[in-house]
Amino acid sequence: MTRSAERHVLQFCHGYDGPFLDCARQYASLFAGTGYRVTTVFLTGAADAEVAAGCASDEVLFMEYSSKAIRGLKLGAIGDLRKIAASRNFSFCIAHRFKPNYIALLGTSLPVIGVHHAFDDYKRGTRKLFAHIFRKRLSLLGVSDAVRDDMRKCLPKWPAARIQTLYNRIDVQGLQVTQVSTREARETLGLSADAWVVGNVGRLHPDKDQTTLLRGFAEALPGLPGNSQLVILGSGRLEQHLKDLARELGIGDRVLFLGQVPEARRYFRAFDVFALSSDHEPFGMVLLEAMAAGVPLLATACGGAKEVVEGVGILFPLGDAEHLAQGLQHLAAMDEQQRRQCAELMLDRLRERFSDRAVRDAFWHLPHVTELAQRG
Repeated sequence: MTRSAERHVLQFCHGYDGPFLDCARQYASLFAGTGYRVTTVFLTGAADAEVAAGCASDEVLFMEYSSKAIRGLKLGAIGDLRKIAASRNFSFCIAHRFKPNYIALLGTSLPVIGVHHAFDDYKRGTRKLFAHIFRKRLSLLGVSDAVRDDMRKCLPKWPAARIQTLYNRIDVQGLQVTQVSTREARETLGLSADAWVVGNVGRLHPDKDQTTLLRGFAEALPGLPGNSQLVILGSGRLEQHLKDLARELGIGDRVLFLGQVPEARRYFRAFDVFALSSDHEPFGMVLLEAMAAGVPLLATACGGAKEVVEGVGILFPLGDAEHLAQGLQHLAAMDEQQRRQCAELMLDRLRERFSDRAVRDAFWHLPHVTELAQRG
């Protein structure tokens, strides 16, 4: 292929499972109307026309590597990305998660903006060394201040300006259009129309700490409406353990485990409250989805969740079932006017901090992005 005179941005993603397809859309949308063409490349996952259509990109390529094939040195992927980079006039690369950062830095000569969605990505000595070797071409973004600060702690010799925050975000109006009414959401999920519903969405995994959620709900029940239910959407290895715990707590008939629900974000209006009990959530996209639905929030006061919820919802200490219970009771006592005011506050927060438009503005004001744009 011959190189084009147009300016291009390479977005390199590990895969498109779970929230990562929307992450690709989020970052591609940063370049709308800027004159850059975005090529999004997925390292793993079969070619899929629906995925390609959901990326908001000018071009989508699928490498189709298996997880097994990208263990070790990843020489095949490095060679393939080198060919892609040589065929277009890329100004820089945005790479999500560590493996794509590694491949992009070894396979191209481009400046790389590494986007990190989890804690401890640079905790290992080998990764610290790798980042140090490529520090002139690499700058880092965390999806929350908590993730940013974790990377700064792991890479103390890096200038703070090279490790910044760029929040995850949503197309607020686009999401709200897809979220169905309370009645339809409850019918779809098989919930009673007159129940008072506490919702939770996430893997059934120790990181999500649904154990504390169950204990807090059991403790809160005497002060909650008589028809209260806890509804958990998600699957995972702790399912049987959590079901057993619910029975031990005497709330087995009040807790519904609905398993993996496709496009769960469409049904958040089924909930009267959304509760997130996670242990150091890096960000928590489900919180934005609940906010868009106007559902009051209760979340742990740690990780990225604190940055989302503080000032518009209730925070409780990690693992503290007693304070979780008090938060549920407080939210149950809200009247309709208070719920409307809460919904308005959350919508304002979304627009100011977590909307596509707000984050696009923040991105183009980041020092290293401004520098790359001037070069490009």
